[in-house]
This record gives sequence, C-alpha cells and structure tokens, in this order.
Amino acid sequence: MAMRLQHARRGAGEPLVLMHGIGHHHRGWAPVTARVARRHTVYAVDLPGFGHSLALRDGPPTLARLAAAVHAFMLAQGHDRYHVVGNSLGGGVALELGRTEAAMTVCAISPIGFAGRPGCAWLNGVLRASQVTARAAEPFVERFIGVPAVRRATTRVIAEAHGDREPPEELMDGLRSLARAPGYEATRRATMYEPFHDGHEIRCPVTIAWGEKDILLPARTQAQRARAALPQATHVTLTDCGHVPVWDDPDQVAGIILAATARS
Repeated sequence: MAMRLQHARRGAGEPLVLMHGIGHHHRGWAPVTARVARRHTVYAVDLPGFGHSLALRDGPPTLARLAAAVHAFMLAQGHDRYHVVGNSLGGGVALELGRTEAAMTVCAISPIGFAGRPGCAWLNGVLRASQVTARAAEPFVERFIGVPAVRRATTRVIAEAHGDREPPEELMDGLRSLARAPGYEATRRATMYEPFHDGHEIRCPVTIAWGEKDILLPARTQAQRARAALPQATHVTLTDCGHVPVWDDPDQVAGIILAATARS
C-alpha cells in the first residue's frame, strides 16, 4: 500500500514531481510550481517526516527508502514514469530515483552527496544548529520577520542568498516546518553523510545545478565532484542564488527545470 504524501497538484502535461530540502515542505516550491505547471502536471510533495507527511516506519529514512516512498506515491497517482526535480535532500532523492526506470529526466538542485568528509561535518553541524535555533526562535521571531534585514540574516546560510525576496508569511511557515519536522533528526543522520555513488547507473538525462552563492554546499567544491561522478550530466550554475534558490530567482530556476525536462 502506497504511503500517503501531502502534496499539491497543479497544471497539465507530462508528470513532474518536486521534492524539497530537509526541514522544508512542498509549499516552498510555490513560485516555481506556477511556472513549471504551464508544461507539466506538477506534484509538489512533502517528503516522509516533513510538512504533513508521516515519517517512515521500520527503518531509517535513507535516500533509497525516501525514493521508494515517492515512487509508490506517484504510482498511486497513475504515473509509472515522470520527471524528477529535487533541491538539497530532495536532490539526493531525485538522483536515487534516476537509477530506476521511473525517471524520465532528473534535475537536482544543490543535491546532497558530493560534500566530502569536511563538507559533511560542516553540513551536519549547521543542520543540527538550525533546528535548535528555529525551535528557540519560533515563539518570538514573528515580531521581526517583516524586516528585510532579518529575513536575509535568517536564511543566508541554509537557504536563499536574498531572503528579503521571500514573503514574511512564507518564511515564517518554513521556519515552523523546520522547528517541528518529526523526521528531521532521523533523516539528517540517515542521509547527510551518504556519498553519491555509481553515477553510471543513471541512464536518463540528468541536470545538476548549483547556486552561485550557496554557503551550505559551496558550488566551487560541489560542482567539481559532481562533474567527476556524473560526466554525462548537464552541469549548470544558478547565478546570484543560494542553496534554496526558489525565491532568489524563480524564473531562472523554472527555466533550468524546463530545459532539463525537454531533454527527454
């Protein structure tokens, strides 16, 4: 029986699934969803343990198990093949789905799996601190979230390069999701040290994009490793964007996604 994933469906055309990063939820894709839905039936999902989707049971939420849950969900929607798009954790899940016959194309935006040991230590340290900080700040941050400088400071390391472009209510929603996600710690432990491997197993067209101003997974180191692991992929840079580029430049992000799906 397929796991029920909270999701939003929009548009018409070849099916496409959007997957968020750790601690986030499907609504974080909102400005990009509207643009991509002009050519696709878009399913923006809450991954297991995040948003309003239940956490996985009977084992750790590895990338393989998260990918299997998403595939079972898409089968339940009537799609055995579909385009796959993910950011950060979602990018790692997207690449995992790329190993299957289900993926028509893969677009991974700042995906996990290419950090190396020092990078993984940095990544996990920031992620541990981020949820602790979000929980501590949740009761009073709403008073200050309307100030653009506060939004920039709040998001700079783990999300956007330009946090002031994200509406205050959207950012507040994301901070609540980060603070309350029941699957956060188990997913962090199960996935954030998991290196990408066996790129030759991915047979469909792959696009990997890195935010030019990403601090969490810096493009200068990540892109080099990704090119070595996936030489057959299309590698691109998101200009003036951070780790979660959706609000930094939704037109640029949507353009890269649509270019990726056109490669099928």
